[in-house]
Amino acid sequence: MAYYYKLGDIPHKRHTQFRKPTGGLYREEVMGLEGFHGVQSVLYHHFLPPRVLRTEYLGDARVVYTDYGAVRHRAFATANVPAGDDPVSARRTLLGNADVTLGVSRATQSMRYFYRNAQAYEVWFVHEGAGVLRTQFGRLDFGSGDYLVIPYGVTWQMALSTPEARFFIIESRSQVAPPKRYRNAFGQLLEHAPYCERDIRPPSALETYTERGEFEVRVKVRDGISRHCLDHHPFDVVGWDGYLYPWAFSIHDFEPITGRVHQPPPAHQTFEAHNFVVCSFVPRLFDYHPLAIPAPYAHSNVNSDEVIYYCDGNFMSRKGIAKYDITLHPSGLPHGPQPGMTEASIGAKETQELAVMVDTFNPLHVAIPALELEKPDYQATWLEGSGE
Repeated sequence: MAYYYKLGDIPHKRHTQFRKPTGGLYREEVMGLEGFHGVQSVLYHHFLPPRVLRTEYLGDARVVYTDYGAVRHRAFATANVPAGDDPVSARRTLLGNADVTLGVSRATQSMRYFYRNAQAYEVWFVHEGAGVLRTQFGRLDFGSGDYLVIPYGVTWQMALSTPEARFFIIESRSQVAPPKRYRNAFGQLLEHAPYCERDIRPPSALETYTERGEFEVRVKVRDGISRHCLDHHPFDVVGWDGYLYPWAFSIHDFEPITGRVHQPPPAHQTFEAHNFVVCSFVPRLFDYHPLAIPAPYAHSNVNSDEVIYYCDGNFMSRKGIAKYDITLHPSGLPHGPQPGMTEASIGAKETQELAVMVDTFNPLHVAIPALELEKPDYQATWLEGSGE
């Protein structure tokens, strides 16, 4: 979320001498996007940022996809994805293309190493669990329902405060931000936006470490993972300011847009990126026209694939879908309520559903790990009730 913020101690002017109490210089780092034309922050370190004791290539991180086969609606059950390991190590990528990958993580341990994705933004939706996201920008406490938005190049580590945590993860090759239609020319969120700056949580406190030793940072870049061993703690920042930093937003702070008749998916849009959007379906009042049909109409995904991760509640247009399931409705096919769901929605006043949707404008591929989670009969659920 691009608005100005600062934490810790910084000098009066950029690119000027800023000295430690001992007389030495703090080391300035400019971290920004788009070659100094995008958002950036300026950080001040105890140690030179490029200091690395040694490096090691850990292996290829590219996602392996399977042939899609005949185009069809698909669903994947992630409730019983094996639990274990830390959030990054437990991650399973299930769907993706050149713009974005989507996956889940069911973690039971805190991270013992540090992680940096130097090729993508990451959005970690916290479905269940709680903990702390620590970065060189400070700490972000998180809980169920939080979106954690982590820009390129941020070094981070998650510590869990619950025995288990579940995440739905979006990895984006482009910047993730609130939709442009919610913002004015200066970037401020407008009155009709479903959330505002008060709902955005930047890092709450700067945690500065000056320990020496060996600290492992795993860096994802060029579709591979490298291990960097530093001779100092990577969170050695004494202060920073700017527009680029990790932030959190709770899905429970998304204010739904409702109307007399059914509102289309863009009414639920939460974030945008290059060639995809993220939407939040939250508890809300249904349409209030006297003849309204709350269930969505059938619609054809001509230019986009639709993915929904189901969190809680009874999703009024879906049969055969449970908590933790993921559906994929590909471009080229119509989809909509299954038999009986339209009639069942008439007269309903509200919904308690909670789900995250990602619409991509390029086709998604199915990763090999998703095949063992697939619900093979999902396409047939539209055949129930032959009178339909």
